[in-house]
Amino acid sequence: MEVLKIATAGSVDDGKSTLIGRLLYDTKSLTNDKLEAIEKASKQKGFDYLDFSFATDGLVAEREQGITIDVAHIYFSTQTKSYIIADTPGHVEYTRNMVTGASTSQAAIVLIDARKGVIEQTNRHFFINNLLRIKDVIVAVNKMDLVDFSEETYNAIKADFEALMDKRDYQDQTITFIPVSALKGDNVVHGSDKMPWYNGQTLLEHLELLDNKDIYNSGTPRFPVQYVVRPKTNEFHDFRGYAGKIYGGELSVGDDIVVLPSQTKSKIKEIYFYDQKYQTASRRSSVTITLENDINVSRGDMIVKENDLPTIDKQFTATICWMDSKALRAGEKYVLQHGVNKVLAKVDIVNHKINTDYSGVNTEANSLGMNDIASVSFKLNKPIFYDAFKSHRTNGSFILIDTQSNSTVGAGFIQK
Repeated sequence: MEVLKIATAGSVDDGKSTLIGRLLYDTKSLTNDKLEAIEKASKQKGFDYLDFSFATDGLVAEREQGITIDVAHIYFSTQTKSYIIADTPGHVEYTRNMVTGASTSQAAIVLIDARKGVIEQTNRHFFINNLLRIKDVIVAVNKMDLVDFSEETYNAIKADFEALMDKRDYQDQTITFIPVSALKGDNVVHGSDKMPWYNGQTLLEHLELLDNKDIYNSGTPRFPVQYVVRPKTNEFHDFRGYAGKIYGGELSVGDDIVVLPSQTKSKIKEIYFYDQKYQTASRRSSVTITLENDINVSRGDMIVKENDLPTIDKQFTATICWMDSKALRAGEKYVLQHGVNKVLAKVDIVNHKINTDYSGVNTEANSLGMNDIASVSFKLNKPIFYDAFKSHRTNGSFILIDTQSNSTVGAGFIQK
Protein backbone atom coordinates (compact mmCIF):
# COMPACT_ATOMS: atom_id res chain seq x y z
CA MET A 1 0.00 0.00 0.00
CA GLU A 2 1.27 3.49 -0.89
CA VAL A 3 2.33 5.75 1.97
CA LEU A 4 1.88 9.50 1.58
CA LYS A 5 3.41 11.94 4.04
CA ILE A 6 1.68 15.31 4.28
CA ALA A 7 2.88 18.45 6.03
CA THR A 8 0.31 20.88 7.38
CA ALA A 9 0.75 24.61 7.95
CA GLY A 10 -1.58 27.24 9.30
CA SER A 11 -1.56 30.31 11.49
CA VAL A 12 -2.78 30.25 15.08
CA ASP A 13 -6.51 29.47 15.24
CA ASP A 14 -6.83 28.66 11.54
CA GLY A 15 -8.27 25.27 12.50
CA LYS A 16 -5.40 23.01 11.43
CA SER A 17 -5.74 20.59 14.32
CA THR A 18 -9.51 20.56 13.84
CA LEU A 19 -9.06 19.71 10.16
CA ILE A 20 -6.80 16.75 10.96
CA GLY A 21 -9.20 15.59 13.67
CA ARG A 22 -12.07 15.80 11.19
CA LEU A 23 -10.10 13.68 8.70
CA LEU A 24 -9.56 11.05 11.39
CA TYR A 25 -13.19 11.15 12.54
CA ASP A 26 -14.80 10.94 9.10
CA THR A 27 -12.47 8.14 7.97
CA LYS A 28 -13.32 6.26 11.20
CA SER A 29 -9.67 6.30 12.24
CA LEU A 30 -10.28 7.35 15.86
CA THR A 31 -10.33 4.65 18.50
CA ASN A 32 -13.33 4.47 20.83
CA ASP A 33 -11.33 5.66 23.84
CA LYS A 34 -9.96 8.62 21.86
CA LEU A 35 -13.44 9.55 20.69
CA GLU A 36 -14.77 9.33 24.24
CA ALA A 37 -11.92 11.56 25.42
CA ILE A 38 -12.78 14.13 22.73
CA GLU A 39 -16.45 14.09 23.74
CA LYS A 40 -15.56 14.49 27.40
CA ALA A 41 -13.05 17.28 26.79
CA SER A 42 -15.49 19.14 24.52
CA LYS A 43 -18.20 19.04 27.21
CA GLN A 44 -15.77 20.25 29.86
CA LYS A 45 -14.94 23.23 27.65
CA GLY A 46 -18.63 23.98 27.29
CA PHE A 47 -18.74 23.25 23.55
CA ASP A 48 -21.95 22.03 21.95
CA TYR A 49 -19.89 20.32 19.24
CA LEU A 50 -16.96 17.90 19.11
CA ASP A 51 -13.65 19.76 19.24
CA PHE A 52 -11.51 17.57 17.02
CA SER A 53 -8.35 19.52 17.84
CA PHE A 54 -8.14 17.35 20.96
CA ALA A 55 -7.29 14.46 18.62
CA THR A 56 -3.95 16.00 17.69
CA ASP A 57 -2.82 18.54 20.30
CA GLY A 58 -0.95 16.19 22.61
CA LEU A 59 0.95 18.61 24.86
CA VAL A 60 -0.82 20.12 27.86
CA ALA A 61 0.32 23.59 26.74
CA GLU A 62 -1.17 22.97 23.30
CA ARG A 63 -4.56 22.04 24.70
CA GLU A 64 -4.57 24.94 27.16
CA GLN A 65 -3.54 27.58 24.63
CA GLY A 66 -5.30 26.11 21.61
CA ILE A 67 -2.11 26.17 19.51
CA THR A 68 0.31 23.65 18.02
CA ILE A 69 3.85 23.84 19.42
CA ASP A 70 5.63 20.58 18.63
CA VAL A 71 5.58 18.46 15.47
CA ALA A 72 3.18 15.54 15.84
CA HIS A 73 2.85 12.67 13.40
CA ILE A 74 -0.65 11.32 12.91
CA TYR A 75 -1.29 8.05 11.12
CA PHE A 76 -4.42 6.84 9.35
CA SER A 77 -5.35 4.66 6.41
CA THR A 78 -8.03 4.27 3.79
CA GLN A 79 -8.62 1.27 1.54
CA THR A 80 -6.15 2.62 -1.01
CA LYS A 81 -3.46 4.53 0.93
CA SER A 82 -1.72 4.99 4.25
CA TYR A 83 -1.15 8.54 5.42
CA ILE A 84 1.31 10.20 7.76
CA ILE A 85 0.37 13.77 8.64
CA ALA A 86 3.12 15.97 10.05
CA ASP A 87 1.11 18.42 12.16
CA THR A 88 3.55 21.33 12.31
CA PRO A 89 3.23 24.62 14.21
CA GLY A 90 2.60 27.70 12.10
CA HIS A 91 3.90 30.49 14.34
CA VAL A 92 7.13 32.25 13.37
CA GLU A 93 8.72 31.18 16.69
CA TYR A 94 8.47 27.56 15.57
CA THR A 95 9.72 27.93 12.00
CA ARG A 96 12.38 25.30 12.69
CA ASN A 97 9.66 22.81 13.70
CA MET A 98 7.78 23.43 10.47
CA VAL A 99 10.92 22.94 8.38
CA THR A 100 11.64 19.69 10.22
CA GLY A 101 8.13 18.35 9.68
CA ALA A 102 7.91 19.37 6.03
CA SER A 103 11.42 18.32 4.97
CA THR A 104 10.40 14.69 4.34
CA SER A 105 6.85 15.31 3.10
CA GLN A 106 5.61 14.76 -0.43
CA ALA A 107 2.51 16.97 -0.19
CA ALA A 108 1.38 19.88 1.96
CA ILE A 109 -1.83 21.47 3.21
CA VAL A 110 -1.73 25.22 3.80
CA LEU A 111 -4.71 26.46 5.80
CA ILE A 112 -6.17 29.93 5.45
CA ASP A 113 -8.89 31.34 7.72
CA ALA A 114 -11.63 32.56 5.36
CA ARG A 115 -12.27 35.54 7.67
CA LYS A 116 -8.62 36.70 7.58
CA GLY A 117 -7.51 35.76 4.09
CA VAL A 118 -3.85 35.69 3.03
CA ILE A 119 -1.73 37.13 5.85
CA GLU A 120 2.00 37.46 6.53
CA GLN A 121 2.24 33.98 8.01
CA THR A 122 0.60 32.53 4.89
CA ASN A 123 3.55 33.95 2.94
CA ARG A 124 5.95 32.22 5.32
CA HIS A 125 4.15 28.89 5.12
CA PHE A 126 4.14 28.95 1.33
CA PHE A 127 7.79 30.08 1.25
CA ILE A 128 8.86 27.04 3.30
CA ASN A 129 6.88 24.66 1.07
CA ASN A 130 8.53 26.30 -1.91
CA LEU A 131 11.98 26.12 -0.30
CA LEU A 132 11.54 22.41 0.44
CA ARG A 133 10.39 21.70 -3.14
CA ILE A 134 7.06 20.14 -2.12
CA LYS A 135 5.34 19.37 -5.40
CA ASP A 136 1.67 19.19 -4.41
CA VAL A 137 0.29 21.98 -2.22
CA ILE A 138 -3.36 22.11 -1.20
CA VAL A 139 -4.62 25.51 -0.12
CA ALA A 140 -7.54 24.76 2.20
CA VAL A 141 -9.66 27.88 2.74
CA ASN A 142 -11.13 26.97 6.12
CA LYS A 143 -14.02 28.25 8.24
CA MET A 144 -16.22 28.84 5.23
CA ASP A 145 -19.18 28.39 7.57
CA LEU A 146 -18.21 31.67 9.29
CA VAL A 147 -18.41 33.64 6.02
CA ASP A 148 -21.75 32.13 4.97
CA PHE A 149 -19.99 29.85 2.46
CA SER A 150 -19.37 32.90 0.28
CA GLU A 151 -18.03 32.22 -3.20
CA GLU A 152 -16.94 35.84 -3.45
CA THR A 153 -14.81 35.56 -0.30
CA TYR A 154 -13.26 32.32 -1.53
CA ASN A 155 -12.42 33.78 -4.95
CA ALA A 156 -10.82 36.86 -3.38
CA ILE A 157 -8.55 34.67 -1.20
CA LYS A 158 -7.69 32.50 -4.19
CA ALA A 159 -6.71 35.59 -6.22
CA ASP A 160 -4.50 36.88 -3.39
CA PHE A 161 -2.74 33.53 -3.09
CA GLU A 162 -2.23 33.30 -6.85
CA ALA A 163 -0.46 36.67 -6.68
CA LEU A 164 1.82 35.16 -4.02
CA MET A 165 2.56 32.22 -6.33
CA ASP A 166 4.14 34.60 -8.83
CA LYS A 167 6.95 35.27 -6.32
CA ARG A 168 8.10 31.67 -5.96
CA ASP A 169 11.28 30.34 -7.56
CA TYR A 170 10.07 26.73 -7.79
CA GLN A 171 7.50 26.53 -10.56
CA ASP A 172 7.14 22.75 -10.83
CA GLN A 173 4.42 22.76 -8.23
CA THR A 174 0.72 21.92 -8.35
CA ILE A 175 -1.48 24.25 -6.29
CA THR A 176 -5.05 23.11 -5.55
CA PHE A 177 -7.64 25.31 -3.82
CA ILE A 178 -10.41 23.71 -1.76
CA PRO A 179 -13.01 25.59 0.35
CA VAL A 180 -13.68 23.68 3.58
CA SER A 181 -15.27 23.84 6.98
CA ALA A 182 -13.22 21.56 9.22
CA LEU A 183 -15.62 22.02 12.12
CA LYS A 184 -18.70 21.07 10.11
CA GLY A 185 -16.99 18.61 7.78
CA ASP A 186 -17.73 20.36 4.48
CA ASN A 187 -15.40 19.21 1.66
CA VAL A 188 -12.99 17.47 4.02
CA VAL A 189 -13.96 13.83 3.50
CA HIS A 190 -17.51 14.34 2.27
CA GLY A 191 -18.78 16.88 -0.25
CA SER A 192 -20.81 19.93 0.78
CA ASP A 193 -24.31 20.93 -0.34
CA LYS A 194 -23.71 24.40 1.10
CA MET A 195 -21.24 25.36 -1.65
CA PRO A 196 -22.93 24.37 -4.93
CA TRP A 197 -20.63 26.80 -6.72
CA TYR A 198 -17.63 24.53 -5.98
CA ASN A 199 -17.33 21.55 -8.35
CA GLY A 200 -13.93 20.26 -7.31
CA GLN A 201 -12.78 17.35 -5.17
CA THR A 202 -12.93 17.09 -1.42
CA LEU A 203 -9.62 17.19 0.46
CA LEU A 204 -9.50 13.41 0.91
CA GLU A 205 -10.53 12.75 -2.69
CA HIS A 206 -7.61 14.87 -3.86
CA LEU A 207 -5.16 13.04 -1.58
CA GLU A 208 -6.49 9.64 -2.67
CA LEU A 209 -5.89 10.43 -6.34
CA LEU A 210 -2.35 11.74 -5.92
CA ASP A 211 0.12 9.57 -7.82
CA ASN A 212 3.43 9.07 -6.04
CA LYS A 213 5.19 9.21 -9.41
CA ASP A 214 3.94 12.77 -9.83
CA ILE A 215 4.77 14.10 -6.37
CA TYR A 216 8.26 12.68 -5.84
CA ASN A 217 10.89 14.94 -7.31
CA SER A 218 12.53 13.18 -10.20
CA GLY A 219 16.23 12.61 -9.94
CA THR A 220 19.09 10.30 -10.69
CA PRO A 221 19.53 7.22 -8.49
CA ARG A 222 21.71 7.53 -5.41
CA PHE A 223 22.50 4.47 -3.27
CA PRO A 224 24.29 5.31 0.00
CA VAL A 225 25.73 2.12 1.46
CA GLN A 226 24.42 1.55 4.97
CA TYR A 227 25.91 -1.85 5.65
CA VAL A 228 28.22 -4.40 4.04
CA VAL A 229 26.58 -7.85 4.15
CA ARG A 230 29.04 -10.73 4.72
CA PRO A 231 27.13 -13.77 6.09
CA LYS A 232 30.17 -16.12 6.05
CA THR A 233 27.94 -19.17 6.20
CA ASN A 234 28.54 -22.34 4.20
CA GLU A 235 25.74 -21.45 1.81
CA PHE A 236 26.88 -17.83 1.33
CA HIS A 237 30.56 -18.16 2.10
CA ASP A 238 31.70 -15.74 -0.63
CA PHE A 239 28.66 -13.47 -0.60
CA ARG A 240 29.40 -9.76 -0.43
CA GLY A 241 26.43 -7.42 -0.68
CA TYR A 242 25.80 -3.76 -0.03
CA ALA A 243 22.60 -2.83 1.80
CA GLY A 244 20.91 0.54 1.63
CA LYS A 245 18.00 2.53 0.27
CA ILE A 246 17.70 3.88 -3.26
CA TYR A 247 16.87 7.57 -3.58
CA GLY A 248 15.82 9.50 -6.65
CA GLY A 249 15.56 6.85 -9.36
CA GLU A 250 15.91 3.19 -10.29
CA LEU A 251 18.81 0.75 -10.40
CA SER A 252 18.80 -2.41 -12.51
CA VAL A 253 20.92 -5.51 -12.95
CA GLY A 254 23.57 -4.76 -15.58
CA ASP A 255 23.80 -1.03 -14.87
CA ASP A 256 27.30 0.42 -15.13
CA ILE A 257 28.05 2.04 -11.77
CA VAL A 258 30.70 4.07 -9.98
CA VAL A 259 31.50 3.76 -6.28
CA LEU A 260 32.23 7.07 -4.56
CA PRO A 261 34.57 8.41 -3.30
CA SER A 262 37.02 5.87 -4.77
CA GLN A 263 35.44 6.25 -8.27
CA THR A 264 35.92 2.53 -8.84
CA LYS A 265 33.75 1.19 -11.68
CA SER A 266 31.72 -2.00 -11.82
CA LYS A 267 28.32 -3.45 -12.86
CA ILE A 268 25.33 -4.44 -10.78
CA LYS A 269 25.22 -8.22 -10.63
CA GLU A 270 22.19 -8.94 -8.44
CA ILE A 271 19.53 -7.08 -6.48
CA TYR A 272 18.03 -8.73 -3.39
CA PHE A 273 15.11 -7.94 -1.14
CA TYR A 274 15.43 -10.49 1.65
CA ASP A 275 15.64 -13.80 -0.25
CA GLN A 276 13.94 -12.49 -3.41
CA LYS A 277 15.85 -11.41 -6.49
CA TYR A 278 14.77 -8.46 -8.63
CA GLN A 279 15.79 -7.19 -12.03
CA THR A 280 15.07 -3.55 -11.11
CA ALA A 281 14.78 -1.74 -7.78
CA SER A 282 12.66 1.41 -7.74
CA ARG A 283 13.23 4.59 -5.77
CA ARG A 284 12.79 4.31 -2.00
CA SER A 285 13.43 0.56 -2.12
CA SER A 286 15.58 -0.90 0.65
CA VAL A 287 17.65 -3.59 -1.03
CA THR A 288 20.99 -5.38 -1.08
CA ILE A 289 23.12 -5.05 -4.21
CA THR A 290 25.99 -7.24 -5.36
CA LEU A 291 28.59 -6.17 -7.93
CA GLU A 292 30.40 -7.99 -10.72
CA ASN A 293 33.83 -7.06 -9.31
CA ASP A 294 35.09 -7.81 -5.81
CA ILE A 295 36.00 -4.19 -5.06
CA ASN A 296 36.38 -2.24 -1.82
CA VAL A 297 33.04 -0.74 -0.76
CA SER A 298 32.38 0.48 2.79
CA ARG A 299 29.57 2.02 4.82
CA GLY A 300 29.24 5.66 3.80
CA ASP A 301 30.25 5.05 0.18
CA MET A 302 27.71 5.82 -2.52
CA ILE A 303 26.85 3.78 -5.62
CA VAL A 304 25.69 5.83 -8.63
CA LYS A 305 25.24 5.25 -12.33
CA GLU A 306 28.38 5.85 -14.37
CA ASN A 307 26.76 8.57 -16.49
CA ASP A 308 24.99 10.32 -13.59
CA LEU A 309 27.71 11.45 -11.19
CA PRO A 310 26.96 13.94 -8.40
CA THR A 311 29.21 16.87 -7.56
CA ILE A 312 32.29 15.91 -5.54
CA ASP A 313 33.69 18.93 -3.68
CA LYS A 314 34.96 20.32 -0.37
CA GLN A 315 32.89 23.50 -0.51
CA PHE A 316 29.35 24.56 -1.38
CA THR A 317 26.63 27.12 -0.65
CA ALA A 318 23.40 26.10 1.06
CA THR A 319 20.18 27.52 2.45
CA ILE A 320 20.27 27.01 6.23
CA CYS A 321 17.43 26.91 8.73
CA TRP A 322 19.03 27.63 12.11
CA MET A 323 17.55 25.74 15.07
CA ASP A 324 19.75 26.62 18.04
CA SER A 325 19.70 29.41 20.61
CA LYS A 326 23.46 29.85 20.13
CA ALA A 327 24.03 31.92 16.98
CA LEU A 328 25.74 30.66 13.84
CA ARG A 329 28.66 32.92 12.89
CA ALA A 330 31.31 32.97 10.19
CA GLY A 331 34.36 30.94 11.25
CA GLU A 332 32.41 28.52 13.47
CA LYS A 333 32.93 24.79 12.95
CA TYR A 334 30.26 22.09 12.99
CA VAL A 335 29.93 18.43 12.17
CA LEU A 336 28.05 18.19 8.89
CA GLN A 337 26.12 14.95 8.42
CA HIS A 338 25.24 14.23 4.80
CA GLY A 339 23.47 10.88 4.59
CA VAL A 340 25.60 8.47 6.61
CA ASN A 341 28.75 10.56 6.14
CA LYS A 342 30.05 13.00 8.73
CA VAL A 343 32.64 15.67 7.93
CA LEU A 344 33.94 18.76 9.70
CA ALA A 345 32.49 21.95 8.21
CA LYS A 346 33.57 25.55 8.67
CA VAL A 347 31.18 28.46 8.07
CA ASP A 348 32.95 30.50 5.41
CA ILE A 349 30.47 33.31 4.70
CA VAL A 350 26.93 34.20 5.75
CA ASN A 351 25.88 35.50 2.32
CA HIS A 352 22.49 36.90 3.26
CA LYS A 353 19.50 36.30 5.48
CA ILE A 354 16.25 35.45 3.69
CA ASN A 355 13.00 37.13 4.68
CA THR A 356 10.46 34.32 4.61
CA ASP A 357 7.56 36.65 3.79
CA TYR A 358 9.00 37.20 0.27
CA SER A 359 10.09 40.74 1.15
CA GLY A 360 13.69 40.18 0.04
CA VAL A 361 17.04 39.48 1.72
CA ASN A 362 19.27 41.12 4.33
CA THR A 363 22.80 41.29 2.93
CA GLU A 364 24.28 42.85 6.08
CA ALA A 365 23.62 39.86 8.35
CA ASN A 366 26.74 38.13 9.67
CA SER A 367 25.10 35.71 12.09
CA LEU A 368 21.95 33.58 12.40
CA GLY A 369 19.59 33.31 15.35
CA MET A 370 17.04 30.62 16.06
CA ASN A 371 14.49 30.18 13.23
CA ASP A 372 16.51 32.34 10.80
CA ILE A 373 16.85 31.13 7.21
CA ALA A 374 19.89 32.23 5.22
CA SER A 375 22.31 31.50 2.40
CA VAL A 376 25.60 30.26 3.88
CA SER A 377 28.84 29.06 2.27
CA PHE A 378 30.85 26.21 3.83
CA LYS A 379 34.30 24.70 3.55
CA LEU A 380 34.77 21.02 4.47
CA ASN A 381 37.78 19.04 5.68
CA LYS A 382 37.12 16.38 3.02
CA PRO A 383 34.92 16.11 -0.08
CA ILE A 384 31.32 14.90 -0.06
CA PHE A 385 29.30 13.78 -3.09
CA TYR A 386 26.14 15.85 -3.36
CA ASP A 387 23.46 17.21 -5.67
CA ALA A 388 21.67 20.53 -5.56
CA PHE A 389 18.55 20.21 -3.41
CA LYS A 390 16.32 21.44 -6.25
CA SER A 391 17.26 18.38 -8.31
CA HIS A 392 17.63 15.77 -5.55
CA ARG A 393 15.94 16.34 -2.18
CA THR A 394 17.72 13.54 -0.34
CA ASN A 395 21.26 13.95 -1.65
CA GLY A 396 20.98 17.73 -1.49
CA SER A 397 20.17 18.01 2.21
CA PHE A 398 22.15 17.70 5.43
CA ILE A 399 22.14 18.59 9.12
CA LEU A 400 24.65 20.50 11.24
CA ILE A 401 25.70 19.13 14.63
CA ASP A 402 27.32 21.14 17.42
CA THR A 403 30.78 19.72 18.12
CA GLN A 404 30.46 20.18 21.90
CA SER A 405 26.84 19.42 22.76
CA ASN A 406 26.29 16.94 19.91
CA SER A 407 22.91 18.60 19.32
CA THR A 408 21.40 19.11 15.86
CA VAL A 409 21.57 22.88 15.37
CA GLY A 410 20.71 23.42 11.71
CA ALA A 411 19.20 21.91 8.59
CA GLY A 412 20.71 22.64 5.19
CA PHE A 413 19.60 22.50 1.56
CA ILE A 414 22.45 22.71 -0.95
CA GLN A 415 22.18 25.39 -3.62
CA LYS A 416 25.34 24.63 -5.60
